[in-house]
Amino acid sequence: MDEAAENRRVYWHSRRGMLELDLVLMPFAEQVYPGLGEDMQRRYRALLECEDADLFAWIVHRGEPDDPELKLIIARVLGNGMPRPELPPGAV
Repeated sequence: MDEAAENRRVYWHSRRGMLELDLVLMPFAEQVYPGLGEDMQRRYRALLECEDADLFAWIVHRGEPDDPELKLIIARVLGNGMPRPELPPGAV
């Protein structure tokens, strides 16, 4: 698969249908992913295989992945100036 097609595929898979995740993952996939090294791109693709509930918890700092590889990419996603979604009122 060529690089442009891979970038489009990753962007599409970053669209989760949950606003809080979309606001973080889609801009990252569009603006940052193409410039990442191979290892970080691999980590991001692995992150996209995770459940939305887990991704949400990690992004709003309500937990962290056990896998150190995923911890690295979550830190990169969150440290990249992407907005951190606020929890809705009454959320745990």
